[in-house]
Amino acid sequence: MKIENVRLEEIDEIFRLYAVASAYQKSKKTVVVWPEFDRGMVTNEIIENRQFKLLIDDRFVCVWAITFSDAQIWEKRNEDLAIYIHRIATNPDFRGHDFVGAIVSWAKDFAKSHGKQYIRLDTIGDNTRLIDHYCKCGFNFLGMFELANVDELPPHYKEGPAGLFEIDLNSDENDAKNC
Repeated sequence: MKIENVRLEEIDEIFRLYAVASAYQKSKKTVVVWPEFDRGMVTNEIIENRQFKLLIDDRFVCVWAITFSDAQIWEKRNEDLAIYIHRIATNPDFRGHDFVGAIVSWAKDFAKSHGKQYIRLDTIGDNTRLIDHYCKCGFNFLGMFELANVDELPPHYKEGPAGLFEIDLNSDENDAKNC
């Protein structure tokens, strides 16, 4: 298993995994289904080395993006030193093997090497299965929040409150409180 940055010529695989994830969300009748994401946004993430892939035997297992600022979602908390994980999409051939746990392990090292205290992510809508999963992966569930301004966010952020999660790397109590 290895984690690397995605290359521009691999962008179609990212969008294939996004489409598979959206279809899976629809099949599970989740509250919010991912829209088709902006190709320019993803291209910029790749160019800026913020789009990652987990590989096994050179096969895409999952992809995700990070950012170092997420003011529209995290508002005042955005002032904290954090990395924000977005759009984890798993290849269905590898589903059910705790790759979010592998991403969390990677993110802890990545965040520390970049001088960050927090690892954060969000989900839209009251998706109890996903909330439980993120808690099992070590995130503290901070609760559901109505976002004040979603104008510059992907369209699915308009469809419900945001569930916010974080891991505090300076805390000895990373035991997924509030889950």
